[in-house]
Amino acid sequence: MTDGPFASLGLHQSYCETVADLGFEEPSDIQRAAIPEVLAHKDILGIAQTGTGKTAAFGLPLLQNLVQEAAQRKGELRAKPRHPRALILAPTRELALQIHEELGRLTGPSKMNHACVIGGVGQNPQVKKLRAGVDILVAAPGRLLDLMNQGHINLSETQFLVLDECDRLMDMGFIPDVRRIIKALPAQRQTLLFSATMPTEIAKLSKEILRNPVRIDVTPEEVTVAKIQQKVVHVKTAQKRAALEHLLRDESLVRAIVFTRTKHGANKVARQLNASGFVAEVIHGNKSQAARQRALENFKSGNAWILVATDIAARGIDIRAISHVFNYELPHEPESYVHRIGRTARAGAAGVAWALVDASEVGRLKAVQRFTKLTLERVTLDLDLDAATRQLAPVKPEPKETNQGNKRPPAKRGGSRQGANQNNEAAGRRPNKSRRKQASDSEGERAHAKSRPEGITQEKRGGKTQGKIDGQKEVDGNRPDVSNANRDPYAEQRRNRRRPSNAKHGGNPNPRGGTNNGNRGQGKSAAGIEGGDRPPRRRRRENSRQA
Repeated sequence: MTDGPFASLGLHQSYCETVADLGFEEPSDIQRAAIPEVLAHKDILGIAQTGTGKTAAFGLPLLQNLVQEAAQRKGELRAKPRHPRALILAPTRELALQIHEELGRLTGPSKMNHACVIGGVGQNPQVKKLRAGVDILVAAPGRLLDLMNQGHINLSETQFLVLDECDRLMDMGFIPDVRRIIKALPAQRQTLLFSATMPTEIAKLSKEILRNPVRIDVTPEEVTVAKIQQKVVHVKTAQKRAALEHLLRDESLVRAIVFTRTKHGANKVARQLNASGFVAEVIHGNKSQAARQRALENFKSGNAWILVATDIAARGIDIRAISHVFNYELPHEPESYVHRIGRTARAGAAGVAWALVDASEVGRLKAVQRFTKLTLERVTLDLDLDAATRQLAPVKPEPKETNQGNKRPPAKRGGSRQGANQNNEAAGRRPNKSRRKQASDSEGERAHAKSRPEGITQEKRGGKTQGKIDGQKEVDGNRPDVSNANRDPYAEQRRNRRRPSNAKHGGNPNPRGGTNNGNRGQGKSAAGIEGGDRPPRRRRRENSRQA
């Protein structure tokens, strides 16, 4: 052991050198209180805000305990396949990835195997790592349960459990999943529970899973960091975009996060900012994991200096040099406001938090001020918001993600694929030439006239052709009890027709002439039924076989 603030807590020399290389000079309050108790294998109930160094508070002693426990097992220095030795549960994928990266930096020379299991990405690489043996598994509850059900993870030999941001796990509805996961763990284990707040549900869960826990409460008297300048601007809803863009042009701004309440609102604000020339990325729960990671990487690297996000980024996302936080819409819970503005003024730096409040959000603003016990500084912008709103750049509508360009047009009803050849030339396909050529209007009219019984004429009304019997009086279709649609133009002809008997087959020898054909072989066909809804079927002309 060497002398130093971390060495006095009981950490091994190798970990003291690791934290020194990472730039840690003094342990935080939660680290100073938690590290000795974790090294003593005691259960912990820690209440601390986000950004206070909880990851190192449980990560450093956890690594040291795992190394000592492995040294006691002769010949079994590594974990068995699919049997992790320690489990860390996080509410969001981003927080799980951040804990995984932080553990990679804290591991140092111990070379402990650690893996991250989250949804939104393929599970095959994760399963491959689990088969190789994992000492520390960082996971989100959903994907963890999925892999447990598939038999890829067995928690029967897990000796350490850490629940990080437990109140956020409750807010996202993961507490039932957490209880199912805990049932798969052995009864003899060390459990560490960390939460920013202590609601009733979390207090009940802590009594269920912790054994004689050491309570560590490092919540400061001031809910928010004192170095954050909190300001509020009262604007109309339609003026929020102009006010936000005016504030984003502040010369002191280095990197900013804009928070909205809904996913649709985040997409809308990002499109508006990009249309005005800003470089903004958007992150929320509907984005794929690859898109969320790409947005965070662009924001961290400086390729994009504005991140529009929902409350998914308000917990545990540790990004340095965020100078401003904008609450484009105030959250429903005052606690979420504290977590939002906690993204700035990290590691002793200063920051500015703005709130754009319209008339419908005054009640939420009062709730925030009661919770934080502070009165936000009211600021009037030196800007004509109405004129600035009229001069805003137009925003293109959100594109719809469809794959219709690679699909063939659907076939129409009746089995024909008439729509399939509409764009044959553009698609580079040869049209179907075997299809019958459609007759012109005049040819079609002449062909239809040959099959029309005598006395029937055609009239065009409103673009539709209707049949009418000569001398027949028009029926008034406006009468409620009589309708032209129910009138059969052939009924009168059928009523007055007599079946001819001079033909061999009982029909007119000239089927296209005269009043009607005999319709041989129809029996009680439509020609013999009064008021039928079909015209009489034409008798097919037969070639005389007796010459």
